[in-house]
Amino acid sequence: MRAEFINPFLAATNDVFRTMLSCELTRGALSLKRGSTPDYEVNGLIGLTGRCQGMIVVGLGRETAIEAAAIMLGERPVELNDDVLDAVGEITNMIAGGAKSKLEEYQLSVGLPTVICGKNHVISFPANSTPFVLPFDSRLGPLCIDVGISDVTQRSG
Repeated sequence: MRAEFINPFLAATNDVFRTMLSCELTRGALSLKRGSTPDYEVNGLIGLTGRCQGMIVVGLGRETAIEAAAIMLGERPVELNDDVLDAVGEITNMIAGGAKSKLEEYQLSVGLPTVICGKNHVISFPANSTPFVLPFDSRLGPLCIDVGISDVTQRSG
């Protein structure tokens, strides 16, 4: 994983939360992802293909996801429901799209988001990627972005 892959996702996450949710983020320390268990209960996944390939995961705690959905929907859902999962999928899509625009030289295509909700599940990144974790805190609650991308041009040599 190259460092220039991280900054576009960092910027896109800040942009999406600032513009769509009127929420400023405080970034925690960047680290390598350990294990396959997500840090939070609600996870939006989206695949990336092109001259690079990989996946990003937008992880939010239950209350963070509900609070974000409340802002997007104009009313607060009482529980995790389809509206909350749709909102997390849209946030994931916007972050991936924003990062893609900053990585044009890799001719990336962004897949459709999938949202997984629940505890004790496993998310596997492509075998040739070493995912980084970008943790954030906000007034909505904690979240993290896991980014695992590999440059396929480096492997084909």
